Amino acid sequence: MATTTRIRTTIALFGALLAVAAILAAPPRAAAHGSTIVPGARTYLCYLDGLTDTGQIIPDNPACADAVDQGGTQPLYDWFGVLRSDGAGRTVGFIPDGEICAGGTTKYAAYNMARTDWPTTHLTSGATIQWRHSNWAAHPGSFNMYITKNGWDPAAPLAWDDLEAFWSVTDPPQSGGPGGMNYYYWDAALPAGKTGRHIIFIHWIRSDSTENFYSCSDVVFDGGNGEVTG
Repeated sequence: MATTTRIRTTIALFGALLAVAAILAAPPRAAAHGSTIVPGARTYLCYLDGLTDTGQIIPDNPACADAVDQGGTQPLYDWFGVLRSDGAGRTVGFIPDGEICAGGTTKYAAYNMARTDWPTTHLTSGATIQWRHSNWAAHPGSFNMYITKNGWDPAAPLAWDDLEAFWSVTDPPQSGGPGGMNYYYWDAALPAGKTGRHIIFIHWIRSDSTENFYSCSDVVFDGGNGEVTG
């Protein structure tokens, strides 16, 4: 666990340094609220992948680059903004299959792409890790966690039937106040019996409004300790 913690701390600190360096050069950011940073969501890791010392976003990762070609760079400057103001905890029948990672929005639609070259976090099935979710704006509520079922096809669009719930936490502690690179955090065990590529989907449901937030993190269960590749 000590090695895992050091790796995650390094990733978080790296992200914080990049964010500070880019803040003056970046376009105005929309009012937005948070996304998973450990294991990193597609928007967050693509933001880190593409961010330059001038504040421009020019991804090297092919999936991130294609997403920028389709939807521009603003979704990555707003990496914490995958949300629906009318979510109200709804899942099946509200957000269509194939649009889950973008929360059914058009702004983030490119991040629904079914492909195997998104930036990926390497994990160990059954291990307990510290999860981190940006608190760009803090809200009370619950984080419902899902993972793709065994046998899921990563080359197919993500559907609700591909997902199974494995954990939920309400009003977890925060590392610091809203804004910057602070985050909510909690310890939770990864599901046992997982191998190969999977998606972890986190649905953040506010308890003080109908606004909801959505994150898809690409992971591979190969005995890893939080390393990010791609």
